[in-house]
Amino acid sequence: MTARKALALLDGAWYRGVVKYARWMDLIGDYAGSERFIVDGESLLQEVLNDPLLAIGRAEDPGFQIVHALYSMEHLLKELMQRNAVFDVVFWHDNHYLTLNGDEQYAVTSRALARRLLFNHLVKNAGEIGLKVYVFETLSDPAWDSYRKMYQVTMFVMLNDGGTPADIDELEACSLLVQREFIFTLLAQGVSVSHLRGAEFIDSKVFSFVLEQRYNAQAKEKFPVGPKLWHSVEKARDVLRSVPRPFRSQDTRLVVSPSSKAFDVGLVLQELVEASKHAVATDPAFCSGAFWELLYAYLVHLLLLDSLSLGDRSGPVEAWDVESDKVSRAFLLHVYAELVTILAHSTVVLDMDGMVFARLLRFLAMHVTITPISSLIGDDIHSRAQSIWSTAAAPKVNLGKLATVLGTASPVEHEAPGPAGYKLIPFQNEFFDAELVSVHVSVSDEPVTSGQRREFSDGTPFQEVAHWHNDRRAILPKHLGGEDYKRDEEWQRLKTLRREQWHMRDMQRVAATLTGASGTSLQQIRITPTGRTVEEVINSSAGPTRPARPIIEQKGKQPPLRSADKIRQQNADDKKAKDDATSQNWWREQLARMEKMTDAQKDTHVSSLFRNPRSYQVDWLSAEMRVYQADVKLRLWTAEATPDEATVRDAYSVAIIQLAKNLYSSRGLTPSILLWLKSVFLSLGFENYVAPLEVSAVSRVSSERALSFKPLKLVKSKSQQPIYPFMHIVENPVTWQLRLFGEYMDRSMDSQPDSRVAFQPDGWQRRVLDCLDRPKCSVLVVAPTSAGKTFISFYAMEKVLRESDNGILVYVAPTKALVNQVAAEVYARFSKDIDGRSCWAIHTRDYRTHDPQKCQILVTVPEVLAIMLLSPPLASKWTPRIRRIILDEIHTIGQQEGGVVWEQILLLAPCPIIGLSATVGEPEAFNSWLQSVQTSKGLEHEFIHHPHRYSHLRKYAYLPQLLADGKQFRGLDKTSLADPMMRYIHPMSALSFGAISLPPDLSLESQDALVLYQALQSTGNTAVAQMDPVNFFSSEVFIRQRDILSYEESIKSAVVPLLKENGSGAAVAINKLVSHPQIQDPIMSRIDSDVLNTPPDNNTFMSGLIHLLWELHVRGNLPAILFDFDRHECELMAHRILDDLTTAEEEWRDTDARWKNKIQAWQTWKTAQQARNRQQEKLVRKKKVMEEESQTQETVWQSSFDPSIPSAQFSFANTAAYSAEDLREDIDQLRWTSIKPWFFEALWRGVGVHHSGMNKQYRSLIERLFRIGFLRVVIATGTLALGINAPAKTSVFCGDSPFLTALTYRQCAGRAGRRGFDLLGRVVFYGLPIDRIHRLMLSRLPRLTGTFPLSSTLVLRLFDLLHGSKYSPYAVRAVRSIVRLPQISFGSEIGGSQLLHHLRFSIEYLRRAHLLDGEGNPMNLFAIASHIYHTEPSNFALVALLQSGVVHDICNGPNAQEELVVLLCHLFGRRNLPEAYATADNVRDLIRSGPSRVVLPRMDARARDVLLAHQEETTRIFTAYAFEFASQHATALGQDDSLPLSQTVFGASRDTDVTPTSPLHVYLNSTAISPIVRSPFVANSGHSDRFANIEDLASTVRRGIHLNGHAIPSFERITATPEDSRKPFVLNAYLYDFYMHGQDAALVNMNGIRRGDVWYVLQDFHLTLTAIRSAVHQMIVKRGGQQVLDSQFLETLDPAEQDADVEDPERPVVSDSESSTSGEEAPKDDSKKRDWKVYQVLDTVTEEFGRKFRAMWA
Repeated sequence: MTARKALALLDGAWYRGVVKYARWMDLIGDYAGSERFIVDGESLLQEVLNDPLLAIGRAEDPGFQIVHALYSMEHLLKELMQRNAVFDVVFWHDNHYLTLNGDEQYAVTSRALARRLLFNHLVKNAGEIGLKVYVFETLSDPAWDSYRKMYQVTMFVMLNDGGTPADIDELEACSLLVQREFIFTLLAQGVSVSHLRGAEFIDSKVFSFVLEQRYNAQAKEKFPVGPKLWHSVEKARDVLRSVPRPFRSQDTRLVVSPSSKAFDVGLVLQELVEASKHAVATDPAFCSGAFWELLYAYLVHLLLLDSLSLGDRSGPVEAWDVESDKVSRAFLLHVYAELVTILAHSTVVLDMDGMVFARLLRFLAMHVTITPISSLIGDDIHSRAQSIWSTAAAPKVNLGKLATVLGTASPVEHEAPGPAGYKLIPFQNEFFDAELVSVHVSVSDEPVTSGQRREFSDGTPFQEVAHWHNDRRAILPKHLGGEDYKRDEEWQRLKTLRREQWHMRDMQRVAATLTGASGTSLQQIRITPTGRTVEEVINSSAGPTRPARPIIEQKGKQPPLRSADKIRQQNADDKKAKDDATSQNWWREQLARMEKMTDAQKDTHVSSLFRNPRSYQVDWLSAEMRVYQADVKLRLWTAEATPDEATVRDAYSVAIIQLAKNLYSSRGLTPSILLWLKSVFLSLGFENYVAPLEVSAVSRVSSERALSFKPLKLVKSKSQQPIYPFMHIVENPVTWQLRLFGEYMDRSMDSQPDSRVAFQPDGWQRRVLDCLDRPKCSVLVVAPTSAGKTFISFYAMEKVLRESDNGILVYVAPTKALVNQVAAEVYARFSKDIDGRSCWAIHTRDYRTHDPQKCQILVTVPEVLAIMLLSPPLASKWTPRIRRIILDEIHTIGQQEGGVVWEQILLLAPCPIIGLSATVGEPEAFNSWLQSVQTSKGLEHEFIHHPHRYSHLRKYAYLPQLLADGKQFRGLDKTSLADPMMRYIHPMSALSFGAISLPPDLSLESQDALVLYQALQSTGNTAVAQMDPVNFFSSEVFIRQRDILSYEESIKSAVVPLLKENGSGAAVAINKLVSHPQIQDPIMSRIDSDVLNTPPDNNTFMSGLIHLLWELHVRGNLPAILFDFDRHECELMAHRILDDLTTAEEEWRDTDARWKNKIQAWQTWKTAQQARNRQQEKLVRKKKVMEEESQTQETVWQSSFDPSIPSAQFSFANTAAYSAEDLREDIDQLRWTSIKPWFFEALWRGVGVHHSGMNKQYRSLIERLFRIGFLRVVIATGTLALGINAPAKTSVFCGDSPFLTALTYRQCAGRAGRRGFDLLGRVVFYGLPIDRIHRLMLSRLPRLTGTFPLSSTLVLRLFDLLHGSKYSPYAVRAVRSIVRLPQISFGSEIGGSQLLHHLRFSIEYLRRAHLLDGEGNPMNLFAIASHIYHTEPSNFALVALLQSGVVHDICNGPNAQEELVVLLCHLFGRRNLPEAYATADNVRDLIRSGPSRVVLPRMDARARDVLLAHQEETTRIFTAYAFEFASQHATALGQDDSLPLSQTVFGASRDTDVTPTSPLHVYLNSTAISPIVRSPFVANSGHSDRFANIEDLASTVRRGIHLNGHAIPSFERITATPEDSRKPFVLNAYLYDFYMHGQDAALVNMNGIRRGDVWYVLQDFHLTLTAIRSAVHQMIVKRGGQQVLDSQFLETLDPAEQDADVEDPERPVVSDSESSTSGEEAPKDDSKKRDWKVYQVLDTVTEEFGRKFRAMWA
């Protein structure tokens, strides 16, 4: 089999399928976080050497610009490192063939030498850079295995896949085949892969395709035609090894630590001369021509470089004649080949410069025959050259030969140095003139002109007063000065009313299920109107008052009570006495009932009584019930067959001590109870703890009251000795507490009473309250889930509601699910009646509840609030009334999608903000920037970080592949756990994974800390000598959680030194610790690591789910949330669980005699009942009985029996929590939707699915049923991880996923053990490799990184905000605070001065784009640019195309709709196809099999030309910006002569006092390019300040100028063609295909769109279409009139957000007269007819796409 055939086979059978569903994602923020990954060294060097700007090994010039290559390598590494990536660079020798691929010997040899020099530089500077470099032979290299065992932290390898096999020869196919096999092996070893080639560095993100790993030790053996294929791979390797090269193949081998002696540069040069002598001796033809003269000149050039500045080295490319070029290239081929051999075992980084060498030759050819060489090059260089030459005994040279051999050479013409003389278009704006006074630019006297007519650009002014997707609706309501919007039809008003009624019904249902932190239902607070406005509050001299502190009672005689007070007091006493008597009677009745029960029944019954309100409302009763409960457990203990058995003693002692300890802190204590408690503690061995507890309880002891029952006597009366010795614990009480009592320890952190809240807040919570009481104080609160952050939001809301009647608090949540929950909780907590207004409102992209502008608490998503803050009409009327903005889950600011919107909110916020999060990595860095933003607004700011969870999380692994083959599920009533599969994971056991440090949030339970101490002690660790817990903790006071935290820090400090030792290779101590039987689970320690790391196959994974849930049920660890980050997988899992339950139930019902008897009895009763009913009806007709009597039936079990309801042992539902009738009603209300029937069947069995693609009403029902406890199993994506109130005992991670990151792991795990419900949460890893589990446990939260929010679109919208609001105070303050920030973003290095320059040239761009007039007023196509802001730069591309007339030409053409769709698909919703999937052969096969074209047709040539011309103009503008900034700040910028990471300095600085004055130096200086903007390292390859495009400018700009290419409207990616080597991906035609065929299944199967993503990508495109259509309609119909605002105003309704039985009245339909041209006439003005045609075609396309889109989910 040839290599090409083998490659085609491997790609077709495997690789195309892998890349088809490769995920395009942010590698750092959304994937790796702070986890370590590998950058493939060979791929890194390929990216450097394949750079088209780099002059190395090119046919057209003699360049060997190694300093440029070094710069490019460090620049690429810096791109990763400055984004907080953690990685190693690893070279596999087997991969070097792609680096040296090719037939042309000169190019291959040049690349081989460059590869060696780059590697040497990397190894030499790795320590300073902060990298580790490794070299392995192959993936089967034992050293690679050792690396993986020691540092099992490799999340993925970033590499090149070699590209596509199109048009390659057999040799290239060999290289590509070897690379593919390398990727195959990596994935099989359990290491994911991402593409380095084509990766995009956008802001603080790194985007690339990720290929998901699946560990499989037998992958190659099981591969189809495997032996034949892998034999072809080995054959390809042999071919590659045997390819003849000018250098020895063994010299390509890289070694990190060469064993031979270290070379210096002089020795290398001598070796070169010696090698040349040997070559001449071997082949005398070598010395023909001017070989020795060229070698001498080359030696001079090497010595010359140290005396040249980088600027002097940046000269033009020399052009030689053909013969001269042959001579020089043959000579250089020899030199490079010899240097490859010489440097093979050297660490030398030889500085070489082919351009300088060529210029030197030209200079010598012109002058050496006239002037001595020493005079030309300088005595110092000449002396050093002669020394080396003579030492090597090289022959004498006649440099005059150079002129003869090389002839005359002429340099390529000098490019102009840059855009000097560029003048900006006139612009005057009083506000910006003042802010930009420090920016000095040249301004033209002439206004902007255009030689061609521009469509839609006649200077139409813009005014923002209507909605973005419905231009007939005003933004402002009538009460704020807007137009009164009236619906066309009455039915629309009625449907809206009905929809709101349904929504409020659902809101009430959700609110009823919500509970507070204590687990009790929420009580609504009714707040009376204050009669004050925000303006009055602000203008009031007193201002809002601070809530009163607790009142301290005054000592002394109290004043006498008034008569009325005495009466009230008497009435209260009478009521209390009556209630007390009632409670006494009730309790006696209960005691009488329990007297007839067994002790076990008593235990169950008394526990159920605590649900009665009396149990916590009546103090004495509450205390007595707890005494009774403890007494029952004591009696149960004494009745045990083996009461002194360890497990029995542990279970009872924990339960009893917990009850007794809690009794001391309750009210209603009496001397009798205290005496009994003392006997309990004495019996159990805790007598030393009694005195402190009694002291703490003194204030709660009331007068004596006899107990209503006689408790078990525990102590002998006379001797005071325990009656039951077996109750006494057999270990020290401290050890007992650490081992057993951890989850019951006091968890308060400096808790104290505070009148502001109804609970005792911890110290950090009181600090938060103090901040919220200061009206101008912002606060960032970072505290883990369950710590107690929830109250913060509602305290702030209550303050706003009580302060005034029109003040606003905005609550921003990242997901719609969280929006709905928060709104329901607001509804449950607060009520306030305000005329014509509501207390709260919801506003998301898809729906609204109440009027968002007529409420006091607005719950919304970030995109909506950003739009409202930038709305000119709202800037004067609504925005100034905002008093607080709560940003929940503020860490979302660092995520791929939407992060920039969060930053914009922070920059625009007119008030203090409250930032809340549980998962911010390195929060201090983020807070520093946030504080600067708040300070710039004149606000205070506080940072409060509480790092401790309220409840611990215990980790378990469940490996379904270990389940016995054929194991059957028989029902939940089988409760024997003879062979439990859940294995406990001690946190320290994860250290076997190769960690070198402990993450700060890796916590230890008390039992973990005890076990760790014992393990360290047994391994002989002397550091724990002072950590004996018996001495560390008090023996008289119960241990508190805060004490455990202190001990945890101490015990972990003994582990840290071992980790450092482990990192250096001496792993004996840590391995001994980790393998300790108390640390490592004994069962798992006996299982082979291959088994532990092999994920189960799909069938095993699915079949094991029911066994996992059964075990959780038996352990009492339900309810549980099962997390899977693929929506489709969630549904498959739920379906499989349903099938397993149903199948088991059917088998049981078919065979169980009891069930059959029950059915027979029920059917008999039913038959008899029917006869009775008929008889009863006859009697009624005969009037022999009253009709009411006929309806009276005897209640028997048959009357409520329903065999269609699942049997209890085959259902996870808690039927006591919710009735079947209520559930049936809920399901009936959802049957109209597209929800499949099996989802309802799963609900009956207590199983639900929750992801963002599910219907909103269904999701809301799932959340509600889960909260009340009916559903005990929910399978969800991350939708339940972001703040949703879904208390679970257990979180389960089902399988691996790229989205299971350090962040999502913590968010999802945090759902378990919620405060008020559980004292301990459990986290189960199901079906994950053990190494992956350990990696997650040891992972660190990634540091938050931001974006550059000041894009050209935002600048445009800021102008609109100022102009449209008539420069309102809010607008002025907001814009001024932005432009005066010292740092625009926490992820940007751009400072204030450069920000102003960027702003000024962004204005220049917008002026030339005809979107701003000379005074900064928006005009023309502003609506399109602004309203699809999130698509930048595509929004500006569409503006340019509309103005150019190309869109008009297309829309007036014969195939208008299809051509327009193709054009729009090139601009919006762009998705790349991986190269291997988009090959011509594969696409051809796909097209044959289905309706999709898969690859998007090429862009219209006219459109591409327009965009290219626009791109040139944009590049010119921002090059001028960089030029002006560099010129004005030249002194501050200084020299740019050091590499980005290593800071290695090259050449002599021009600022030095001694400047070489030799003729050669003068010549080189005079002919240098001397760039101002471009980095001199890049200019070294002959490039001036003329840039091809924005990417060229941004990526090669000099140090000190931070150009964000993605904040500039650059069209490179839009105009790129598949042939562009820098952007190798072609566009997916999924949107075009859907428009043509409307088949969502084809998008999944052919276009590779994941099923769960289909709806969202189509919705985004539809929203974009509707926004464009609305804006164009405005330009045509209302030219000069009103325009639009809000993209969130209901043009495409998410079907998942549909309310039951209610169609949204604002959802667009084809017949909607507001969005269709059918009801409008074309303009009569001929000049507008072309415009109207554009609108018609847009409208047709929008309606057609919308019709197919709606049909997909109808």
